Amino acid sequence: MAEYKLILPPMGEGIMEATITGWVKNEGDYIEEDETIIEIATDKVDSDVPSSISGKLLKKLKEVNDICKIGEAFAVLEIENIDENSSAATKTEISLNNDDFLTINTSINVPIIADEIKKPLLSTSELPNNNSTKNTYYSPLIKSICKKENISQSEIDLIQGTGLNGRITKEDLFSYLKNRNTIFEKKVSPIEEQIIHKSKISEDIIESCILNIPPPISDCDEIIEMDRMRKLISKNMLQSKQISAHVTSFVEADVTNIVLWRNKNKDLFFKNEGVKLTFMPIFIQAIVKAIKDFPMINISVDGDTIIKRKNINIGIATAVPNGNLIVPVIKNADQLSLSGLAKSINYLANCARTNQLKPEDTKGGTYTLSNIGSFGNLAGTPIINQPQAAIMAVGSIVKKPAVIETPQGDMIGIRHMMFISHTYDHRVIDGALGGAFAKKVSDYLEKFDPNTKF
Repeated sequence: MAEYKLILPPMGEGIMEATITGWVKNEGDYIEEDETIIEIATDKVDSDVPSSISGKLLKKLKEVNDICKIGEAFAVLEIENIDENSSAATKTEISLNNDDFLTINTSINVPIIADEIKKPLLSTSELPNNNSTKNTYYSPLIKSICKKENISQSEIDLIQGTGLNGRITKEDLFSYLKNRNTIFEKKVSPIEEQIIHKSKISEDIIESCILNIPPPISDCDEIIEMDRMRKLISKNMLQSKQISAHVTSFVEADVTNIVLWRNKNKDLFFKNEGVKLTFMPIFIQAIVKAIKDFPMINISVDGDTIIKRKNINIGIATAVPNGNLIVPVIKNADQLSLSGLAKSINYLANCARTNQLKPEDTKGGTYTLSNIGSFGNLAGTPIINQPQAAIMAVGSIVKKPAVIETPQGDMIGIRHMMFISHTYDHRVIDGALGGAFAKKVSDYLEKFDPNTKF
């Protein structure tokens, strides 16, 4: 018999780690190849991970709610001895023991993603060794941490290692760093001490007044713990506001032709295509046309560079039954017909509401549309879905009196009107471009051909 470490396989572009949400098997259970062993959750999508080989689950290396990185081992199986030519022998195993020795066993060229591999390693000569009172081995990871934290040899000599033969582990080093300031107290002059003291008082006052005061709670209040998705949404929305300079432009569009066309064709569309005809595919079609007119809307920012996207992948903000939000993506939306867009929207929305989206279904978006009108809202200022540079919200379609221009003169009529709000990153999209884009989408909607075929 032999031991075999199961690693977390690649889950899609941009996904570097996952949270283990459940174990399907227990220690001692026998697992068939391709049989599900754990349930995981990435940024927004839940999925299962099958075993790459048959064997008995010997040990769980991760517990529920633990973070597991791509390429990191999460379980140990007991398997039959295998030879070098078997398929199992081509699996890549990555593990870190208590002494931080990195073990890699591979017979094929498999991409390995692990923080310890990516880090630059110090040679023994680069580690300070003046007045060393120890003669011990330091792993590459320990050397890397020492270099990053500017830890001298004299400091290392003070650390009592808990690893094999007294070697220092990363846990020993992290524990030392937590108490480093109390071990080596810096001597300051009386003037410096007063300045530091006053500065510390100011910081404490600000922090206590703004950050650390909990909201008042009464006996009748209910305390609700955020679920995993709500925590991620909270984190992502706050990061987006910190990253992008949000500006919003508003346009009101006359969508009477669209409403009349949909009312006329929705029953036939459902009969022929098998899905309901909503306004969303028409909105997306107008956005795609406007992006082709203004391609600098379809961009992302990377430091001081702008990435101009060739593909037009439209995200659709979708509310799920538990009240959370997810954004599945229609890939290459510019290549789909009206009926193709309707089918894609229907499929992705159903998968989102039944928790059946795949990780790749939420990746690669270049522009996002949010239909806040479905909740009865007239207008809104959505937050940009990073790393995109803009997002559009469409409000409720409301009948109201409006001025109609005719060859015979202006007249008042009852029209179906809708507000469009376009939020964009002012670091790279100025008001002229952001406003012109919103107006162009409005123009395409107002000029919708009532004789359009689906």
